[in-house]
Amino acid sequence: MEKIHYERLQETLYHEVMDNGLQVYVLPKPDFLKTYATFATKFGSVDNHFRVADGEETQVPDGIAHFLEHKMFEEPEGDIFATFASNGASANAFTSFDQTVYLFSATENIETNLSTLVDFVQNPYFTDENVEKEKGIIGQEINMYADNPDWRVYFGLIEAMYAKHPVHIDIAGTIESIDTITKETLYTCYHSFYHPSNMLLFVVGGVEPEKVFSLIRANQGKKSYQKQGEIKRIFEEEPKEVAKKRLESKLAVSMPKIMFGFKEKEEGLTGEAAVRRDLTTKLMLDLLLGSSTALYQNLYDADLISDSFGHEFNSSPQYAFSAIGGDTKDPDLLLQRIKEEVNLLLESGFAEKDFERARKKKIGGYLRMLNSPESIAHEFTRYQFRGGDLFEVLPVYESITLDEVNKRLQDHVDWEQLAVSLVVSP
Repeated sequence: MEKIHYERLQETLYHEVMDNGLQVYVLPKPDFLKTYATFATKFGSVDNHFRVADGEETQVPDGIAHFLEHKMFEEPEGDIFATFASNGASANAFTSFDQTVYLFSATENIETNLSTLVDFVQNPYFTDENVEKEKGIIGQEINMYADNPDWRVYFGLIEAMYAKHPVHIDIAGTIESIDTITKETLYTCYHSFYHPSNMLLFVVGGVEPEKVFSLIRANQGKKSYQKQGEIKRIFEEEPKEVAKKRLESKLAVSMPKIMFGFKEKEEGLTGEAAVRRDLTTKLMLDLLLGSSTALYQNLYDADLISDSFGHEFNSSPQYAFSAIGGDTKDPDLLLQRIKEEVNLLLESGFAEKDFERARKKKIGGYLRMLNSPESIAHEFTRYQFRGGDLFEVLPVYESITLDEVNKRLQDHVDWEQLAVSLVVSP
């Protein structure tokens, strides 16, 4: 058992790699009543074309990672949610572009719930009948999101940006793609991506690390896994330029929705370099369009944006993009005003006092996040899967300079790389 102490944060993380390759991390929080655990696999919606070690190249239907997540909760004895509930736990799961996460939170019966979490994820049960039944359920979910304006405007932006990379495909897939899923393709994906060596278990809360590790050692020792080689993800080459400059969808909305952003040109960043770019870009976006900026206030006073207006930066080694937007009565005027103000900033750069204020705000938000077991667990796993360390974010923020942020503004805000997504009434 490895002990990692972060002196400035006053946090101590415990880590052990099980014999089968499973990474286990425990962050004890003695004063916390709630314990939160996540069991995650590095398998998301973009992983639809791959090869495991020297095996055959495999291509699977879009939406299969999300479909698999749904099916994992079904067992011969019934629904696993009932088992968690009977032991005082609340369970859930989600699939993103690059990971699938199973989780529970509880204040009691932690060891029992932890065993349940690990056992059900490591015990797939797929039949022809339950797979066919799930297609109807997920089909309804796909249709529901297709009628959700916020979802449509967000994925419309990604679709406008990316032509080849599967990030532009809805996480749940399409009605047509899920119809081709069989129990055999589910088992293929399960055995490829749910091997312990591709997974991470994280536990945070009022727990004793050695008890957790003893439990997981014994649990994994009863299960047999053959060693698995590297998983190679296969992607078509993505053009540098955006696929479409503008994409418009029509839905019944009281006010138009806009989402716009810039497609990153540089790819392949991992580890510390990727973390630094992410943090620098998010800091830059806060300085550009954060709620405390003069531009935000001017747009708000002009009734061009509302409290729904926000921004984010999403990245992986193969893609990265900003997403900015919200509700607006006049999308074109909003874009025009933002472009005018941003062009002035491209010439002048950010002011030192604004930079220092924004950086302190980011650091404060990061430190507050460390009081939330849910946020710690999800952010820690996300950083680990991308080669970073959540608990080393503070020194990165402290080392970012104004020159670095101004350069990031110049590099990222390229109007040729701009894509715009709109949802308007018919």
